[in-house]
Amino acid sequence: MYTPSPTILKKYAEVLVTFALNSGTGIKKNDTVYLVTQTPAIPLAKEVYSAVLKAGGHVITNILDDSLKSTFLENASEAQLAFFPKKYYDGIASSIDHWVRLLADDDPMYLKSIEASKIVASNKANKPFREWLDTKEDNGKFTWTLCLYGTSGMAHEAGLSEKEYWDEIIKACYLDKKDPVATWKKVFAQVHEIEQTLSAMPINLLHVKSKNTDLNITLGEKRQWLGGSGRNIPSFEIFTSPDWRGTNGTIFFDLPLYQYGNIIKDISLEFKNGCIIKAHAKKNEALLHAMIKQKNADKVGEFSLTDKRFSRISKFMANTLFDENFGGEFGNTHIAIGKSYHDTCTLNPKTTTSAEYKKLGFNESVEHTDIISTSDRVITATLKDGSKKVIYAGGEFQLHGV
Repeated sequence: MYTPSPTILKKYAEVLVTFALNSGTGIKKNDTVYLVTQTPAIPLAKEVYSAVLKAGGHVITNILDDSLKSTFLENASEAQLAFFPKKYYDGIASSIDHWVRLLADDDPMYLKSIEASKIVASNKANKPFREWLDTKEDNGKFTWTLCLYGTSGMAHEAGLSEKEYWDEIIKACYLDKKDPVATWKKVFAQVHEIEQTLSAMPINLLHVKSKNTDLNITLGEKRQWLGGSGRNIPSFEIFTSPDWRGTNGTIFFDLPLYQYGNIIKDISLEFKNGCIIKAHAKKNEALLHAMIKQKNADKVGEFSLTDKRFSRISKFMANTLFDENFGGEFGNTHIAIGKSYHDTCTLNPKTTTSAEYKKLGFNESVEHTDIISTSDRVITATLKDGSKKVIYAGGEFQLHGV
């Protein structure tokens, strides 16, 4: 079993607590952090706990064990799957300022024998809790970040040794640098320059063209591009939530999707007037269909691009957090089916109603699943005056001056 050095774990924790949280500025004194970790990541959780205390914050912990989750899903009745301890989650939501989630599946396939419908039902039960946190985030009173702690199971699924897997994490998160936080700040400054350029462009339509992909996406009104917020470590993607109603065409995803403890391979989706009308997968198509059948999960919630010049991720990691930031030869494009991000709207989130978001084509769903393509592609923007401009090709943004 491979364990990274104490120095690496301490650097990792400092990036999360003193940088990623609070949208790239770190926590403030007396902030409360909700630290949620799977059991294999406890060595990192200890360092995160120490970093929060050092910064003058408070910690509420939640330790998750995969075997308990699988036991629950194997044996729970419909009523138990739908159970939501409202007072408990209301207390958590009202108490915390930030959330740190340490992802560490000991076996990424540990739910492969569980019926897809039971997994979906359990996920749906916690929807109110997520909505409370979304509202708090929209009001500028909550931030979160995710990171990955490598395990032997993850490394096996990626076809790597544990050390090779951790080497990729260390490289991707700049933990090999003397001052990772300073490096992250420099990278995020470059990411922000690109997102500001894109947000200023009067884009009407995006056309994604590659082998097995021919997709049109309507950007929609009151949109902006985001990236470099610290919500994920690592994070190099630049994304927006388009008007779901204007998605038409087909898209193929070459990276496998690990979701709900299962793997779905070679996904292809066909959209018409914003809705998925055909969905295929060479492996685990039933789970794909179960995901899409959830309310509004047949619509696009996010469109994202990663520039290979930023991302140092060059290997498949069998984990969405890393795979959605894949650099490699051609960067990546990914879309998320399901929930849109309200912060990609230029309206004031404190005063914008759910009805207004709906009118603008922002999608609401309990689901938000990123699906990734790393094939060579060209993204062409049709501007509001009818002119066209290639904004992404060869894995890089094609924007003047950035």
